[in-house]
Amino acid sequence: MDSLQATKKPRYPDLIYVVEDDPDVSRLIEHNLRTAGYEVSTFVSGAPVVPMAAMVQPALFLLDIMLPGISGFDLCRQIRQHERLGKTPVIFLSARTQEPDRLQAFDAGGDGYITKPFSPRELIARIRNVLRVPPDVPDRDILQVGEVEIDIASMTVRVQGRTVLTTVREFRLLEYLARHRGRVFTRDQLLDAVWKEGSFVTPRSIDVFVRRLREKIEQDPRHPRYLKTLRGIGYRFESGR
Repeated sequence: MDSLQATKKPRYPDLIYVVEDDPDVSRLIEHNLRTAGYEVSTFVSGAPVVPMAAMVQPALFLLDIMLPGISGFDLCRQIRQHERLGKTPVIFLSARTQEPDRLQAFDAGGDGYITKPFSPRELIARIRNVLRVPPDVPDRDILQVGEVEIDIASMTVRVQGRTVLTTVREFRLLEYLARHRGRVFTRDQLLDAVWKEGSFVTPRSIDVFVRRLREKIEQDPRHPRYLKTLRGIGYRFESGR
């Protein structure tokens, strides 16, 4: 057997990792996920999550924030920095309801934020929304804007030929802006377009995602060529000339 094939680890499209130290909450989440047709692996702390995911890659992580040892924020950063796991969606579950906590979650690389207590229907809907596959995507649907190449089929972004890792939400936001380059969008319009479920995602969250995208695609994020801010209005994606 080829050595590359022998070492390649599969990704399981219906497997969700739940990292939650409250046993009652963990059992409730696991029950509802399994009822909805997902496979589930549960963890009471963050320490073993990345090593296990490197061997058996899940489709999505559900992370509590207050965990023994490593926090959910730091665990998310570890996931984002991992070569193979970096694009796997992460949704935070937390009793924290303040906007700074949500912004910190998105800044760490999260794709979604659900506050406790939550309804099982909301949980499943949010997971399906994050994991949804864009319909009828051509094999080579590529957006080329200046030095930025956005490959829709593989959800890959390249800048000057170099691949940069993005989260699911970052990619969808970048794709939407690039498809409508030259058009100005308010933060609320971007929320409606990219975060269709809308719950617990605020207009200020858009600022966090734009800043992270600038750090990845702009040569000088402080003076962006592509992702422009129109003060008091919103954002516009330009050709970069």
